[in-house]
Amino acid sequence: MARQISAGLLMYRIRRNQLEVFLVHHGGPFFRKKDLGAWFVPKGTLETGEAPVDGAVREFTEETGIVPHGEFVPLGSVRYKSGKRVHAWAFRGDIEEPFSIKTLMVELEWPPRSGTMIHFPEIDRAEFFSVTEAKRKAHSAHGTFIERLERYLRGQNEAGSPPRPSASPPAGRAGRRGATPETPRA
Repeated sequence: MARQISAGLLMYRIRRNQLEVFLVHHGGPFFRKKDLGAWFVPKGTLETGEAPVDGAVREFTEETGIVPHGEFVPLGSVRYKSGKRVHAWAFRGDIEEPFSIKTLMVELEWPPRSGTMIHFPEIDRAEFFSVTEAKRKAHSAHGTFIERLERYLRGQNEAGSPPRPSASPPAGRAGRRGATPETPRA
């Protein structure tokens, strides 16, 4: 059996000279009462033949209603205990506050083997967090992406040069709302 592969995007911004990252919380009965370890980089399963970065853009848009723009910085991949591999990229962006996500609805039999189907949003919350708080709240594997982003940005600051992109979003992407590239604040 082939192992599942997912891809996602980690949006970040700089506020008051502090790095903040954008994470999502899954909806539904499994995550309803969970907070610590239950926040994720917006991601999802790749479609057959889909390039990972294209899948990351598609999934980010489907899960949040935000069309990402800008340059994507590779953060590598992580492997879950289940064997699933997740690839991620970071991009600098921001959204206007207050923010409400527009996500897909999911159908699930609940309770299991009850014959009762429930509907719930795939993502029920999305927020920017300080790095310290994000690492506390993020799924352990996704904390690795945050650490890689920190190292990347530290290296860019030390070198004094802007980030180098790995890929741009596919041409012609349109959506309800876009993430605006953030301009650095002094």
